[in-house]
Amino acid sequence: MKKIQYFLLVGILMLTLSSCQSKYKDLFTQTDYFVEQLNSVYESYGMQGLDNKKYTADGKYGIVPMGRLIIVRIEEYVEDKEYESLRKLLEKHYKNDYRVNQVYINQGGTVVVDCRN
Repeated sequence: MKKIQYFLLVGILMLTLSSCQSKYKDLFTQTDYFVEQLNSVYESYGMQGLDNKKYTADGKYGIVPMGRLIIVRIEEYVEDKEYESLRKLLEKHYKNDYRVNQVYINQGGTVVVDCRN
């Protein structure tokens, strides 16, 4: 009986963790696309990046490349702590990615993925 409870508990934990990651999968896909483009196709987006703005499927996040920066914005009014959570999430996602120098919150309040050399 204890083995069944143990496996059930492990299964629930795994499902919870995977659903948390899948919640941000589209955001990661969009930001990863721009990071990869800066590494392989573009030297810099310059100001033309404004024409390349993408949104996650749920419309919650807007992603804009500008120069060698990727700006991530939450497309609804939220408290500052939501941006801090987003920063930490993206920072963790790009922790070991040599193409990303830093993830920070800029003075405008949005999250920036810095890919400058």
